[in-house]
Amino acid sequence: MADMQKGRRPLSPFMLGKYYRFQMTSVSSLLTRITGNALIAGTVLVVWWLLGVAMGPDWFGPVHWVITSWIGRLIIVGSLWAMWYHFLAGARHLIFDRGYGLKIQTAERLGWAAVIGSFVLTALTVGLFCLI
Repeated sequence: MADMQKGRRPLSPFMLGKYYRFQMTSVSSLLTRITGNALIAGTVLVVWWLLGVAMGPDWFGPVHWVITSWIGRLIIVGSLWAMWYHFLAGARHLIFDRGYGLKIQTAERLGWAAVIGSFVLTALTVGLFCLI
């Protein structure tokens, strides 16, 4: 017989609230996909800058203004964080592919390590370049 309660159940595991609670493994998966796509913004900005350098002072002036503005710096630092996170999440996946770290507690720790490590590496990288 058909389940009469079917209409009251959640239709997707992504329904937040009382039906679904995000776990580190799902957040890490989403962040990996988001940061992979977000790296495109930083890449476009760097390619635009390189084109500006190649085209001469008339083209370079506006590009340099955008990159040195607060929004340009935000995009560069955000892309740097995305690069570090994507790198660490990729290393985490390589560990999983070898068959290690598959227990839930270990997978969550590796996820947190990728998040915290990406912020630490971003801060170190920005600090290093600010000293130059």
